[in-house]
Amino acid sequence: MTKLPFLFLLLLLLVLSPSSAEIKTLSITSDSRPMILFEKFGFTHTGHVTVSVSVSSSLAPPEPSRLGFFLLSEESLLQVLVEIQQNPQLCVLDSRYTNPLFNFRDLSPPPTSFFNRSYPVTSPNEYSLFFANCAPESSVSMTVRTEVYNVDSDGSKDYLSAGLTQLPSLFFLFSITYFGFLGFWIYLCYTNKRVVHRIHLLMAALLLMKALNLICAAEDKHYVKVTGTPHGWDVLFYIFQFIRVVLLFTVIVLIGTGWSFLKPFLQEKEKKVLMIVIPLQVLANVASVVIGETGPFIKDWVTWNQVFLLVDIICCCAIIFPIVWSIRSLRETSKTDGKAARNLAKLTLFRQFYMVVIGYLYFTRIVVFALRTIAAYKYQWVSNAAEEIASLMFYMVMFYMFRPVERNEYFVLDEEEEEAAEMALKDEDFEL
Repeated sequence: MTKLPFLFLLLLLLVLSPSSAEIKTLSITSDSRPMILFEKFGFTHTGHVTVSVSVSSSLAPPEPSRLGFFLLSEESLLQVLVEIQQNPQLCVLDSRYTNPLFNFRDLSPPPTSFFNRSYPVTSPNEYSLFFANCAPESSVSMTVRTEVYNVDSDGSKDYLSAGLTQLPSLFFLFSITYFGFLGFWIYLCYTNKRVVHRIHLLMAALLLMKALNLICAAEDKHYVKVTGTPHGWDVLFYIFQFIRVVLLFTVIVLIGTGWSFLKPFLQEKEKKVLMIVIPLQVLANVASVVIGETGPFIKDWVTWNQVFLLVDIICCCAIIFPIVWSIRSLRETSKTDGKAARNLAKLTLFRQFYMVVIGYLYFTRIVVFALRTIAAYKYQWVSNAAEEIASLMFYMVMFYMFRPVERNEYFVLDEEEEEAAEMALKDEDFEL
């Protein structure tokens, strides 16, 4: 692989890769890539990066100074690309825009070939930690331990990136909000027992999983912030995230079909949607775990990101179909059953739900990604806050629209409005 295309691939990695942290020990085996991204981290003026390297073998040992580690800011990456475009023979370690840490000449003599040093970062910015191999014929096997952190005013280490240090408090606040939401939903279901359907119980389970997912995310980030390791909270986070995402897509599909509150069964095509969405969400969550627990240093990291993106797009498209089918079915039914007001109310409800789902998917998939990409590294938490606020608003609107009440405004029969409803249903503009 030539240098320039590989560096453009690296630019893609930097865009996809969020700022990470933690104390990580990574193993590289017979790797000949010219550059490997290990970490991306937002430093304050009290930042530190510690790198420990133990090289076990090197195929066709090159000049040791041609292999080494360096820090690079995103702004400098574009300048490095221009440099290499002008001089394809330039080794990135020799670029004046990189901050070299050490090269393999600094390793202890064989057979140990070990190096360990901590470097202060006094210029606040978001930097990426890279390994560069400027010897095309060589491959390296090594174990790398990285420890990246900022030092707080009280002298304690903060292993979360400068723009993510607010996440534990943010996630905890939203988890408390969802627990309160769940309590109110249970109260609402209890006071309207006669009109509670199975879908309302699934919606309660969804709120519980969302709250537990957020509390685990808060604990995960807290322990990473304080100790550099998640202490097992990442496992619970991924478990509840998997259940929550599957439940969310299932609830949207079932509401879109009108299951339990409009009809007690699913049609064959609706069952097929669920049979497609649920296995795909299993695959998406596997990809999410691989992306979150490994990092861009693995060779297939970009592939896993592409798998996750593709599966997510397929699922987002699939859950729209049942809503569209319900709208078409209600429109056809309205022509024959003589219940114009009721059918108009249902059509209005499902049309509004369709727009809410589209808006939610658009915001959380596109707007949040744009915020994450363009926001300064110190404000990366803003994209997380925007995503959680959008999710909370979506949940509140969806739960309000399909709440269990004795006289739901969407299903009230008003004989005086019957004629107006019939005229509205005859209007061919009443479409999505």
